[in-house]
Amino acid sequence: MSPRRLLPVAVFSATYVLAALAGAIATGNSEFMFYVAIMLVLVTAVWGVDRAVRLSAGALWGLSLWGLLHMIGGLVPAPATWPSAAAGQTVMYNAWIISGRIKYDHVVHAWGFGITTWVCWQGLRAALEARGAEARPSAGLLVLCAAGGMGFGALNEVIEFAATLLVPETNVGGYLNTGWDLVANLVGSTAAVTLIRLRRPAPPPPQFEGTRAP
Repeated sequence: MSPRRLLPVAVFSATYVLAALAGAIATGNSEFMFYVAIMLVLVTAVWGVDRAVRLSAGALWGLSLWGLLHMIGGLVPAPATWPSAAAGQTVMYNAWIISGRIKYDHVVHAWGFGITTWVCWQGLRAALEARGAEARPSAGLLVLCAAGGMGFGALNEVIEFAATLLVPETNVGGYLNTGWDLVANLVGSTAAVTLIRLRRPAPPPPQFEGTRAP
């Protein structure tokens, strides 16, 4: 992808990251300054992946939107009419969209690791095509991509655990929160591979000598 095509995504992402950094500094939110630093590392990683794989514009914008949702989740107060999952914590990450069932955090996890699964598919497809193989979404390859998305989701939980060790007070949540985060990651990854399969059907089974197609 040419630098000219990357420019709108880069400007959009830089704008909200700088705004989030300013907000975190103004409010003394040390936890979120940690996450902004992680965000910068991830932006660099995505840039490297794009150079090797040439990610689609949709994937790049999807990743950028994920970053924005993350910034909103940690810094923006939830509407007063929305119930909160944690006493005294009123940011969007703790807000219930459907009380007792779906939190804002769950939606962000599902979106983000669904997009990550799509990026895994694009990377795998590029690697296969570079070796002269046709990349079509068979069940095996899609399971591998979903496992990749879930693996990155587990890495995210490791980073959140590190935040609890480095920052005295965090908004990470406990074991139950981690479990629901992983469930949301699974939902997002499953939705992503389902959409990939629907958009591009799997290849027909191989035909061997002496057999006939049904």
